[in-house]
Amino acid sequence: MIDASPLLERRVTAVLSSRLLDEPVVALHGPRSVGKSTVLRSLASSCGVEIIDLDDVDVREAVAGNLSLIGDGQIPLCIDEYQRVPDVLDAIKARLNREGSQPGIAIITGSTRQDALPMTAQALTGRVHSMVLWPMSQGEMAGVTENLIEELRICSDSVVAQHSKSGTSREDYVARVCAGGFPLAVRRSDAARARWFDDYLRQSIERDATKLLKVRQRQSLADLVTYVAAQTGQLLNITKAAESIGVERKTAEAHLRLLEDLFLVSRLPAWGKTLRSRVSARPKAHVVDSGLAARLLRLTPAKLGSLDPAPLTEFGNLLETFVVGEIRKQTSWLEEPVVLGHWRTSDGAEVDLVIEFEDGTVVAFEVKANQRATAPDFKGLQQLRAALGSHFAAGIVLTTGQRSFTYDDRIHVMPIDRLWTPVKHRE
Repeated sequence: MIDASPLLERRVTAVLSSRLLDEPVVALHGPRSVGKSTVLRSLASSCGVEIIDLDDVDVREAVAGNLSLIGDGQIPLCIDEYQRVPDVLDAIKARLNREGSQPGIAIITGSTRQDALPMTAQALTGRVHSMVLWPMSQGEMAGVTENLIEELRICSDSVVAQHSKSGTSREDYVARVCAGGFPLAVRRSDAARARWFDDYLRQSIERDATKLLKVRQRQSLADLVTYVAAQTGQLLNITKAAESIGVERKTAEAHLRLLEDLFLVSRLPAWGKTLRSRVSARPKAHVVDSGLAARLLRLTPAKLGSLDPAPLTEFGNLLETFVVGEIRKQTSWLEEPVVLGHWRTSDGAEVDLVIEFEDGTVVAFEVKANQRATAPDFKGLQQLRAALGSHFAAGIVLTTGQRSFTYDDRIHVMPIDRLWTPVKHRE
């Protein structure tokens, strides 16, 4: 079912190559072990240049002691894990000042958000285009090109008309959710994957977090990750989070920002506050990978496959995180920037994920772990459609069922696996 060959082509590679034609410096950020180095090696090989790997101690010391290696080197410069020697950005800036900000000067990768680094890392402000490489998508694993979001924006009716019956069972969805998308995790057995996630989290907190910020309360940081996992897909209350892990609110907020900087968790902001006054302003919290979230909660396919009420609820939350993650990956490949958020009103209407395009067009998704969607499941999408009018392109209720159909004007039901099923282009 899941192929995680390291030779799989990542969609971001083509996007990155295209951006280099316009941008002097492109920075590829993302979690550790997500495949940034592999993407960089592919691009460097195609350009016939070498990689400057700053994770290598010898290379790091050589570069730190002689930054002229950056100022006079090859084009494009390919620098892996640049945050290990932030001064390289000053060297790149000096080169741009000297040679001009022509496109394709450098590709740099980092496992930390740029704005979390010291002031030196801000040297390229205005001259660097940042991208994020998330864990592998289901389409990347299957070797297909996902295009659902673009097609829904144009004509959702024609997309629904391609109503091939889904063959994905609930057990398949459980397996995909628990596997996640980290290349080194998905191809392991359940037990080996659990060990990998444990090691990954421990190293992220004990090594990366400490290097980024002198964190004294490592246990509270680990506790906060677990707390967010338990609340994944739900509204985030930072005050309750602080009380739960036994720290002050400002400490919990600082820890949460650190977890975001390390790409362990992500806040999905509230969207549409201008549509009506009683729209929630609180973000939702999501662990960036559903497999990591499942491991933090000690949830296995066997546990999630039971009919006990608690696992059923937990699966619903994990499934929402899984779907949000898949859609986030797909929107990161789009040519135009989009805004992602969730919509929730004080009277109980909600939409799990809203995508707003540059022209104001909106495509929205509601995620349900059930095989059938019932009337209440459409309430939020119907209210959002009423508020947006013609800007509402499509609203989709994603289920674990087998068929696609239209429920109402521009509101449809689809199996979740349509997210990674290529849509045929219209004639």
